[in-house]
Amino acid sequence: MGSMDYDNDKKPREQTRKSRTMLLLLVLTNAASILIFSGAGTALHAHVRRHYPAVVHAWPSAKLLRELNVTGLAMAASHAEVVDLSGRLTAANKVLEAILGGKAAKHDMEAAREEQREAAAGGLWQQRDQHLGDELKLAVGPHKLPHRRLMIGGAGGGGGGDEACHRYRDELERYMNYTVGGECPSDEASAQRLMLKGCEPLPRRRCRPRTPAGYVEPTPLPASLWAIPPDTSIVWDAYTCKTYGCLVNRGKAKGSYDCKDCFDLRGREKHRWVRRRKGEKDDDADDERNSLDYTIDGVLGLLPRGSVRIGVDIGGGSGTFAARMRERGVTVVTTSMNFDGPFNSFIASRGLVPMHLSVASRLPFSDGTLDLVHSMHVLSSWIPDAMLESALFDVYRVLRPGGVFWLDHFFCLGTQLDATYLPMFDRIGFNKLRWNAGRKLDRGIQMDEWYISALLQKPRR
Repeated sequence: MGSMDYDNDKKPREQTRKSRTMLLLLVLTNAASILIFSGAGTALHAHVRRHYPAVVHAWPSAKLLRELNVTGLAMAASHAEVVDLSGRLTAANKVLEAILGGKAAKHDMEAAREEQREAAAGGLWQQRDQHLGDELKLAVGPHKLPHRRLMIGGAGGGGGGDEACHRYRDELERYMNYTVGGECPSDEASAQRLMLKGCEPLPRRRCRPRTPAGYVEPTPLPASLWAIPPDTSIVWDAYTCKTYGCLVNRGKAKGSYDCKDCFDLRGREKHRWVRRRKGEKDDDADDERNSLDYTIDGVLGLLPRGSVRIGVDIGGGSGTFAARMRERGVTVVTTSMNFDGPFNSFIASRGLVPMHLSVASRLPFSDGTLDLVHSMHVLSSWIPDAMLESALFDVYRVLRPGGVFWLDHFFCLGTQLDATYLPMFDRIGFNKLRWNAGRKLDRGIQMDEWYISALLQKPRR
């Protein structure tokens, strides 16, 4: 009898019935053989000889033996088939167990990774150190909805913000060291250092900042747009200069400062974006089209009247761009950092909206909501390429279809212009309304640094 192939179409009930029949037949056959060839079989044979003629037992015994032999052969073949089938089932079970075991192992690995991620997000501080300050434990501990993680931002070229905060845990603990319900120690310097290291957003604190001594109300609008605020409007503990007069005059002093003359509202700030540099005519439209120095009125004149209503100025210094836009009925939020000066407080004193935000952070606006995004110098080649491209895509995201990105004096080396930045801007997907490039001049000498000014529009489709 040939080997039996495993039939996937047979019902399990039929296979079970066949196996039971073969097993019963095998048991009966073995029992009969034992009776015949054992002593009990001999006594039975003698009993038959005493009560029946001798001719009776010969033929039936031979026939029975032949049938038993045939039955035994059939049973042996059936047994072989059963053994073969059992082997096949065993092999199939091993394969199935291996598959299920592999899936279970993969599931266990994923579960373990998820536990690690959850621990890093919420409980890693407690696992590493049981002696954290109470306020820091409260900030990083688990909370019911609405849920917030401690840090969701990220430093450029590194991991997420939570990793950055773990690297600077001592500094974060100092930031969170205060008396609950009491006066907050000055956090200006420590908070900004943590933000620049990628640890943002920072946890909120349950304390009150100190009110400046002799505080007076701000100047009313519209005069506040161009007024130097009183020194008693802020606390100066975190800054080198202790008065606004010091900040105004540092533009004339030697030394390196961020936005050196930004606080001098009667100096260069007074003319920015409304008048071009010395020697350029204000009323020559062709001249403006060939210039790196775009004016606000020139830009608004290129767009449908009233289409620019709200926007953001990335790294807007002391808020002068937003002030000029305010004069034209446009609301602009200014992002700024307090680099050795109270830039955010100064912007607020002018009646404008400041946002203390680093360039590494995602813009806190919903998709397709802004008419205008402006950036002067900040989004430039000093930012690592990967972070810069992410920031440009983020600008694209927050602009509505038809919205405009005003790239103002982007600077880079000449070798980077064609190799890196032109392909990068093409990948973003903006349409170019205007594009001007020119070499930077230093005391009349052309350098290998280039400036780009451009109006880039998000496609409507």
